[in-house]
Parts: sequence; structure tokens; C-alpha cells
Amino acid sequence: MYFLSFETSSKIFSLALSRDEKVLRFRNIKNSLVLEDSILPAMDKILASASLKFSQMDGFAVALGPGSFTSLRVGLSVIKAFAFGTGKPVVGIPTLDILAEGVRNKGDVDEICVLNDARRGNVFASFYRPVSNQGLERKSDYLLTTLDKVLEKVHGQTLFVGDALGLYRETIEKAYQSYNVKKKCVCKCLFVNEKLCYPQSKVMAGLAFERFQNKQYEDPGKLLPLYLYPQDCQVAKKA
Repeated sequence: MYFLSFETSSKIFSLALSRDEKVLRFRNIKNSLVLEDSILPAMDKILASASLKFSQMDGFAVALGPGSFTSLRVGLSVIKAFAFGTGKPVVGIPTLDILAEGVRNKGDVDEICVLNDARRGNVFASFYRPVSNQGLERKSDYLLTTLDKVLEKVHGQTLFVGDALGLYRETIEKAYQSYNVKKKCVCKCLFVNEKLCYPQSKVMAGLAFERFQNKQYEDPGKLLPLYLYPQDCQVAKKA
């Protein structure tokens, strides 16, 4: 099957074209705000580069966030229009899952902690445990919380990823140093390269294909962004 994956939750708009589990083309475009008039031209270019037509697409994948609420709403609105206009299936992938999946082979660690800046002194966070030959197991809800509360939950060797590292890396390092002195242990915090701290559609495509295979489709009419501030939408609980 041919499908397109759209990630609009961050300042990097990411788009991928896939055939089954293989990513044929992908683009990452830096935008201060993702708008409909930046999505459609990028999609046309990526299809033309592969000599494919929009009518040949068998489905669509979209990142659900959390992230930039305006950009997420734009991305989901476009995908809803595609789904209703074509009758093709849609799958939704949480952005924190995409970030964790992108670094699951980046070291021998006990857990992965995804940290994205939620502003207002908060972070979006989630914890994952690498499972041999099985990908990742999510250990927590998708959280809207403070960094202090996140650091109360970490243990062992933890790999951190996400755009909040640009704000909080030094704070995390100092917290681990204090913890090791207090507990007389050698817990370590590891950090990924900055380019991996933004969700990428080429990573998302692998998760999306798995959902297409299992027919874990979304109802386009009920598709909403995963944006954890209560006034915008409800907090999502662990499945």
C-alpha cells in the first residue's frame, strides 16, 4: 500500500511517502507555524518526485501531538478532508511515541524519557522501556507535568529525548549528580543529538504501517489532537 505520513506538531513540518514498510521519500521543513498552504505544495512535490499521484494513495497517517495546538489542528483538518474526500483509512500516532521510536536503538539503557516543552513551566512527558526484538513498551500515561515530577520517576540509565532538552539539560544533569551522591549509586542520564529531538515522519511511517496492517483506523469525524491542557482537550490515558 502507498500512504502519506504527516507530522505537524513542532516547528519542523515532516512529511513521508511510503510503500508498505519502506519510506520512499521524506521531507523536513522548518516553519514557525504549519499552515495548509505549506502542507499541500510539499505533498505535491514529494508525490511528483516519486512519479505518483494523490489518487494512488491507500491511506494517511497523522501525528496527534501533543505539540503546537494551531499546527496540529491544521494538520488534522487536512487529513480529515483527505479521508472524507477519498474514503481511504487514517491512522493517528502520538508524537511522544514517534520521538521514543526514533531513538530506541541509541544505546543500552533502562528506559527512554521523552520531554517536550509545554510552556507555562511544564513539560509533556512519557516513559518507555526497550523490549528486546519487540520495540518499545510505554510505561506511563502521556503526561503534562513539571520537570521536577518527571525526575522523581526516573531510575537507572535513562535516555532523554525531546525539544525540552534545550531548556533543561543542565538541570537534569545536576539532578542526577545530586541523586547519585545521596544514594551512593551510579545512575546515568544520556542525551540524544539535537536533530533527533524533533519528531520525523520517516520514523512515524513505521509505526503507522503497523497500525494499517492491524486495521487500527481512526474515525475521521472524531479525530482530535492529543493536547493535554484541560481547556483544550482531555488528558489521554494509557491504552
